[in-house]
Amino acid sequence: MSDLFASAGLEQGAPRPLADRLRPKKLSEVVGQGHLTDPDGTLWRMLNAGKLSSLIFWGPPGTGKTTTARLLAEDIDLYFEQISAVFSGVADLRKCFEAAKERRRTGKGTLLFVDEIHRFNKSQQDGFLPYVEDGTIVLVGATTENPSFELNAALLSRMQVMVLNRLDQTAMEELLVRAEEIEEKKLPLSADARALLYNMADGDGRYLLNLAEILLGLDFEEDLDAKALLQVLQKRAPVYDKGGEGHFNLISALHKSLRGSDTDAALYWTARMLDGGEDPLYILRRLVRFAVEDIGLADPQAVVQANAARETFQFLGTPEGELAIAQSVIYLATAPKSNAAYMAHKVSMKRAKETGSLTPPMHILNAPTKMMKDLGYGKDYQYDHDAKDGFSGQDFFPDDMKREQYYNPVNRGFEREISKRLDYWAKLREEKS
Repeated sequence: MSDLFASAGLEQGAPRPLADRLRPKKLSEVVGQGHLTDPDGTLWRMLNAGKLSSLIFWGPPGTGKTTTARLLAEDIDLYFEQISAVFSGVADLRKCFEAAKERRRTGKGTLLFVDEIHRFNKSQQDGFLPYVEDGTIVLVGATTENPSFELNAALLSRMQVMVLNRLDQTAMEELLVRAEEIEEKKLPLSADARALLYNMADGDGRYLLNLAEILLGLDFEEDLDAKALLQVLQKRAPVYDKGGEGHFNLISALHKSLRGSDTDAALYWTARMLDGGEDPLYILRRLVRFAVEDIGLADPQAVVQANAARETFQFLGTPEGELAIAQSVIYLATAPKSNAAYMAHKVSMKRAKETGSLTPPMHILNAPTKMMKDLGYGKDYQYDHDAKDGFSGQDFFPDDMKREQYYNPVNRGFEREISKRLDYWAKLREEKS
């Protein structure tokens, strides 16, 4: 531990942050990750077997990735070396590998912990491969991004991905109790304020302890309520990467909530994105898409409402225009759903590719010249407006293609009426044939 202080430029007796003083001394003290650290957890089983494979720790900030890696190294007596992909380059990696080789010659293994490993480029990631394969290092990489998208397939295939969860309320309460015990002082918070503190931390244990340290270092005449707590501590911006996986997870959650007609969930995910700084026009674009993809002609007004919300937002701006987004979300969530038009488009596109360059039947081709008329262009075409019931019943598919049905409306909303019309025309077509 003295080396740790020395490397940070601190003396052994220098003040240490609360989060550092509460750092777990053994794997069982890591909170919120029981699926990995409990006696039946994956990491526990690895340690019992005495063999640790290279790992990727994937999870949000403040969930114990660095601490867990350090404890693993201590448990099976590996030298722990830590670097960050943000500040390290090829030269730093070479030094790590050479040092690990030297230690290996003396019988000491190395656990190389790489924080933000997704920040390394392809060639840098490829550089780990020979040292992972020959056992020079046990590589443990930490990332907040989806490894499937950010890590090379070759490297990923040689490592196991361990998902670390954001801390839930139970885990955060355990951390606060530990903080109060080590400081021998209760947090000056009402029950509502304590619950608000969890929300402000947003699942980040390190951030939670930093907030707790501020509160424990101050004196108050009485416990703070939620309003007073917000005056003392500035609310943290939610963890939301507009270009990362969180962006796609939340928009997917909104789309599926709308499809499932869960109005309140759809409003919640919309609010989460807006609060996280998402571009409102991106959300509106998705709403327009949803209107034609998942509602379609079950409610022809859906796309009108979605476009109206876009125009209203562009006219009013933030924050007033956000009400138009909420109104559109409510309308789309409560509208009857149908993907019949979407599926009809997919199937017809597929058939168009499969059938190639079949020409339309001669009777529906125009004959602007005498020669074309003599060749039979437009011959026997029946003008539907002149036909009985305004319906000729002629076939408009190519001659070499049998009639097919792509559009199958559902028995919901306006498509129920469309279905009646299609059934009526199908009956007339059968009678005329």
